[in-house]
Amino acid sequence: MNALEKRSVTALASVYAMRMLGLFMVMPVFVLLGSELQGATPALIGLAIGAYGLSQALLQIPFGLLSDRVGRKRMIYIGLVLFAVGSLLAAATDSIYVVIAGRILQGAGAIASVLMALLSDLTREEERTKAMAMVGITIGLSFSVSLVAGPLLGAVWGLSGIFYATAMLAVVALVIVAKVVPTPHGHKVSADTHPAREMVGRVLSDGRLLRLDFGIFVLHFVLTALFLVFPTMLQDDLGLPGRSHWWFYLTIMLTSFFAMVPFIIVGEKKRKMKPVFCGAVALLALATAGLTAIGQSLWAAWAVLFFFFMAFNLLEASLPSLISKEAPAASKGTAMGVYSTSQFFGAFLGGALGGYLLQIVGIDGVLWLMVGGLGIWWLVALTMPTPSYTASFVVQLKEGVPYGFDEIDQGLRRLPGVQDVVVVEEAGTAYLKVDKQYFHEDQLAHFEFVRQGKGS
Repeated sequence: MNALEKRSVTALASVYAMRMLGLFMVMPVFVLLGSELQGATPALIGLAIGAYGLSQALLQIPFGLLSDRVGRKRMIYIGLVLFAVGSLLAAATDSIYVVIAGRILQGAGAIASVLMALLSDLTREEERTKAMAMVGITIGLSFSVSLVAGPLLGAVWGLSGIFYATAMLAVVALVIVAKVVPTPHGHKVSADTHPAREMVGRVLSDGRLLRLDFGIFVLHFVLTALFLVFPTMLQDDLGLPGRSHWWFYLTIMLTSFFAMVPFIIVGEKKRKMKPVFCGAVALLALATAGLTAIGQSLWAAWAVLFFFFMAFNLLEASLPSLISKEAPAASKGTAMGVYSTSQFFGAFLGGALGGYLLQIVGIDGVLWLMVGGLGIWWLVALTMPTPSYTASFVVQLKEGVPYGFDEIDQGLRRLPGVQDVVVVEEAGTAYLKVDKQYFHEDQLAHFEFVRQGKGS
């Protein structure tokens, strides 16, 4: 990457991280601190935790498409202002209903797809995969930090303090976008990062992708529901005060992250992704069921949650990679948009339905709902075909060559290892899905219409 790209990626990743940190910090403490709000019931607390997911899911793709018309940075400014206003609204009230409204407003600043589109505008095609990976790592780190920062801030400043801190993060993000992120001269339509209306139907009819979309839906349904019940168990049943929860989560997140890395390597390098994936779903279900039997042992709770987050981290890291591999050529951005929408709907329903069950059935009812959802996902995962081990490859086409686009398409398809080709005429680009075991970049050398090729 050149200096401008490094600056752009670092700035956009930090904006993404600040926003995700603000959304997630309340999760490990809300069920404990939110009970003091006027009108609070378990059902309304669950709705408040997951409410951001509803507006996120509904507005994610529209925000991205609207940024084509009015500009990327303008939509980011709007999204961050909505996020800040929602945070201030939630911070300044003692009513659960106003907090729910604030959480919905937080989620209405659905700028994830716009940030990815701006990333596309500010990076070269050959550097885009590296840029997206950096953003992905930052998101993972922000979630882990939120589980530690939430209990720490909650112990000192209370629930309103967390929301005020979230508003401050939004202001800092606004400054970074205005002062650090460069303003692109134009939009670059990239299938890697940006959703497209004409590709939605193709993505929604792909059984492989739908299985993965269902997976991320269940994963975040379960995650949100977990924080409806576990903080209470940790404080009331296991005797760990809320102000001390941070070290419990910190040790689990650190150890579970390193524990899942070997399984990722085995899945990718040894081409054993399906058994690793299905095993992780099964482990997640067993760990969730184990929460019903930990009794009053803090160490048993630690062990069960360690296995829960080892499986969760593995699946959270694997699913975007699988979406990228299974998406049709030139449909990656659309596939990721549908995937993100499924994720946020899962978070919303996990909070809303989990809170309702918590109120009428209790903690065990929520836990067994989670186990049931994971059991269905495990059956769905067992039926999925063995994941393809493909990668994206982008070919830049020369201008003025004596070939039609149909000839270019057919020529590229004849290459060993090429599984799919989509030629985007107006962009002078061909998107390939290739199996790197059989495809070699030097095979492109004898095509005079190829200007440059780069894997992603």
